[in-house]
Amino acid sequence: MDGGKCIFMLRGVRPFLSDKYDLTRHPNYRYTADADPKNVFDMERYMKKQRAVVKPTDTFDVYEIDATT
Repeated sequence: MDGGKCIFMLRGVRPFLSDKYDLTRHPNYRYTADADPKNVFDMERYMKKQRAVVKPTDTFDVYEIDATT
């Protein structure tokens, strides 16, 4: 089989031969980690930016809204 082809399998459809998509030609390819290593997602950094978890001692105001008009 040609390196530019693949067997495409979708549920409910018989497998068929298709051309491979060149990801480097996608308009948003420049935002991927393959294009630029600075785009790698850093889970540790992301978790440090998260807001604090609600504590059991935190107080809240609860409002009841009647949506019937």
